[in-house]
Amino acid sequence: MRPRPPVKGRGIFSGTGLIITALAATAAALLFPLWSYADRPGGTAGAQVLGARTVTTPYGPLSERDRDFVTKVRLAGLWELPAGQLALERGTTQAVRDAGQHLVDGHTSLDAHDRTVASRLGVPLPDQPNAQQRQWLATLRSARGQEFDRQFACLLRLAHGRVFSLIADVRAGTQNSLVRDLADDANTTVLDHIKVLEATGYVDFSTLARDLAATPSPVPTPPVTDAGSAAPVAPAPSESYSLPPAASSPLPADAP
Repeated sequence: MRPRPPVKGRGIFSGTGLIITALAATAAALLFPLWSYADRPGGTAGAQVLGARTVTTPYGPLSERDRDFVTKVRLAGLWELPAGQLALERGTTQAVRDAGQHLVDGHTSLDAHDRTVASRLGVPLPDQPNAQQRQWLATLRSARGQEFDRQFACLLRLAHGRVFSLIADVRAGTQNSLVRDLADDANTTVLDHIKVLEATGYVDFSTLARDLAATPSPVPTPPVTDAGSAAPVAPAPSESYSLPPAASSPLPADAP
């Protein structure tokens, strides 16, 4: 008897079948995360955790640095706007009072923008200044005459110098369109404030340069919060500030 020729593989056991099966398994493994996200509440349109510090949103990836920036814009306004109001009341020169008015107007507008961005991205916002900022406000409230003018110009110029460099870094690197727009707005506002503060004639630039190089950032980095669990912080009942509470800004009509 002649030996029978070996039976050629058919179906999934053939060489071609094995390749197709392997490719199908790989595609299924890649697509499974997308299906699993789509089955969750909110689907793929909502914020999804990409990592411990970055989430994806309809406006692009939202990094820890982006969230930090949104929080710092709010914190800056929580003490700089009251400082501007003090300058309107106590400034001894028109230039100091003009600077105070710029701070009030600028941070009122910028804070509204910041709260809208925060509500869309699910970033919690504070409703009172941090300890360092409260100390600066106390310094201004205790000062009178030209001493107030000098403290106002120097403290505010130092704080704006710190924030200005942060804005540039965020604007250059963010992948989130809402954060990018907020950085543009903040850049315009802070640069205007820097100019009017310098126009008071009270800024000591040599001391400013030393302090900018030596002192820590006036606004601390907030803790990392997952976008899914983020919620605005309720205002403290015993404190009252000129900016509206973070939770008071409704979503725009075109918000997703």
